[in-house]
Amino acid sequence: MSKMHEITINLNGVDRNLEVEPRRLLCDVLREDFGLTGTHVSCEIGVCGVCTVLMNGKTCRSCLTFAIQADGAEVKTVEYMNQAKGLNYIQKAFHENHALQCGYCTPGFLIVLDNLFTNNKNPSDDQINEALSDVLCRCTGYKNIFKAACDAREALKQM
Repeated sequence: MSKMHEITINLNGVDRNLEVEPRRLLCDVLREDFGLTGTHVSCEIGVCGVCTVLMNGKTCRSCLTFAIQADGAEVKTVEYMNQAKGLNYIQKAFHENHALQCGYCTPGFLIVLDNLFTNNKNPSDDQINEALSDVLCRCTGYKNIFKAACDAREALKQM
């Protein structure tokens, strides 16, 4: 058995402590130890983007990140979007535009768009497409996802 390491992660605004083996992946710790099942796991090789979280304000593939790498970091999962009452502006745009089919990839899309809109209040269509290209959807076209992202951009301008 590997030596355990104590880590502290600011997870969705709350400091959390945990002992982990060095080989444990961040996605597994989020899901199994903290019960944050909104972070999905699909390809497990960092290609699909479904497991994307924010770590210190940057997108991060949690299936490629060891939990010990997040020691001392601020990590935000899709669940942090639900800390306020109701849906946020990105979630509302996804709902109103039917921007999902099975929904498995949706948390990854929400995270990359949140990161985009945090860093750029009025991204161009090309910048939105570039952000969306970080997540693969295997069951639907990107038309409604792109439309939802554009509607979210417009909602952000009104905020």
